[in-house]
Amino acid sequence: MIVIANVILIFTALQLLIAFSNLVFNQKLKRLEPAGTPLISVLIPARNEEKNIGNLLNDLLSQDYQNIEIIVFDDESTDKTAAIAQEFAAKDNRVSILHSEGLPQNWLGKNYGCHTLAQAAKGEYLLFLDADVRISNNIIRFIAGFAKHYKLGLVSVFPQQIMQSAGEKATIPAMNYILLTLLPLILVRKSRFPSMASANGQFMFFNADIYRTRWPHEKMKSDKVEDIKIARWYKAQKIKIACLASEKSVSCRMYNGFGEAVHGFSKNVTQFFGNSFTTGFLFWLVTTLGFIPVLLTFGIVEVGTYILAVLLIRVFVSKASNQDILTNLLFLIPQQLSLFLFLSNALVNRFQNQYEWKGRKI
Repeated sequence: MIVIANVILIFTALQLLIAFSNLVFNQKLKRLEPAGTPLISVLIPARNEEKNIGNLLNDLLSQDYQNIEIIVFDDESTDKTAAIAQEFAAKDNRVSILHSEGLPQNWLGKNYGCHTLAQAAKGEYLLFLDADVRISNNIIRFIAGFAKHYKLGLVSVFPQQIMQSAGEKATIPAMNYILLTLLPLILVRKSRFPSMASANGQFMFFNADIYRTRWPHEKMKSDKVEDIKIARWYKAQKIKIACLASEKSVSCRMYNGFGEAVHGFSKNVTQFFGNSFTTGFLFWLVTTLGFIPVLLTFGIVEVGTYILAVLLIRVFVSKASNQDILTNLLFLIPQQLSLFLFLSNALVNRFQNQYEWKGRKI
């Protein structure tokens, strides 16, 4: 028991250190200007996004950076997504729409959409955005300057998450908690190791020349967590990348409610643990029930110190994520239970091969 308790204490101390480093070295998007005004292709794969696509297109056309082309890929939508995009295209010649002719064999829908969009794009940079993302504060100009300044082949941003329901508050912060206690994001840019890589497919900004020599979405055409795989593959190819956490200029209401969030996160939760269910469940056990071995081995004073460290981790992660600290402390236990549901659902889906997203099995 003493060995287990000591391992838990060491792991918690490491989590605390990583969370603190992500707060202290939180990479803010510097107000750097790109060289000149390069054409930036904004590429939006969209399937049944009638509630979101108009908001994003309005945001894009409101940016002060004007040298953009916006291409929407309508992925066999059955709602008004295509019609809304077409209305924007009729008013502004920077907007155009591509229509899917069907999903080829061995491709996932989003990956195929991104690849098709990249083939049509003419820009020096390629910005892939999910349709439910909102942008502000001239982020296109500054992300281009950031990429140019640091000579990056890829910059990815984790949006600030908009959470309106108790179910969202009980689920969505769990993913920030995993990411920011296991990976110092500064090392995504500074380290050469491919294991020190992460990305978020909601916002991925590529140097187009590098992209077109490798076609990463085609390389990962059947991978449901293509964003993380691309980031690791780029680093293995010695291409510099960066990942920013919760940039305020990018926001997203990722899921509407508890059930939708559990279903969505079950798709990719194991990738945070090297695609290992064993590692994922061990992480959950240690971070949820770790106080028990510590209490049985050392006593009240030591377990009090341990609990203080656990709370400080949540404070640091919340601050680095631009999330409300008190809310995340109040929802700490529900978030841990949600993580167990993510892992359990992912395990069931793997064995039954029944995961479905937007009407398609993946």
